[in-house]
Amino acid sequence: MSRICQITGKKVMTGNNVSHSKRRTKRKFYPNLFDKKFYLEDEDRWITLRVSAAGIRTINKIGLKAALREAKEKGYIQSY
Repeated sequence: MSRICQITGKKVMTGNNVSHSKRRTKRKFYPNLFDKKFYLEDEDRWITLRVSAAGIRTINKIGLKAALREAKEKGYIQSY
């Protein structure tokens, strides 16, 4: 399973570790992802999503159905 949020589309970024002597080596910044179950009231079933902390806040703010519709429009999720 890839490290991509299914609601916000956040994914791994690359950057540098910078030591005290300013020497730079490559590193990765990972999104804060969770495997979380949500209940879809309209379809009376549970769905499992891989979402970031920001994705969970988005679902709490605009609702699950609206967040899924928006993610599908943007191409972050194909079906649920």
